[in-house]
Amino acid sequence: MERLGEPFGFTGDGDGGRRARRAVRERAAKVVADEMLLDDIELMAAEAVANAILHGTGIVTVTIATDGRRIRVDVTDDGPAQDDTDSEPRLDHGRGLTVIDALADEWGFDQSSRRTRLWFLVDAHRAPTEA
Repeated sequence: MERLGEPFGFTGDGDGGRRARRAVRERAAKVVADEMLLDDIELMAAEAVANAILHGTGIVTVTIATDGRRIRVDVTDDGPAQDDTDSEPRLDHGRGLTVIDALADEWGFDQSSRRTRLWFLVDAHRAPTEA
């Protein structure tokens, strides 16, 4: 896959998450023509970025790539937060992966003590998911 622009890095402070979502949408629009599908891609990116900010540490990096047929978005951070050890799920969190699972054609999650990466793939020419 070929990158669509340079990876976008930011910290959880400020408006980095908003700018990352905008960058994903703008770069995906180079391959995706359907506005509703772009909405889906932006929503998945927003959920992945929110998870990285909430549960991760360090710099969050967003990479967008394509092979002309599919869009791949990777959201990476420097690993799990040390205080993120709650064993009880919180009612106000936890829906992000459900959204990604419903909208992505494929997705995955890799985590180690030094890095967390969530990625998703979307067929750039499919119809958007109906809500």
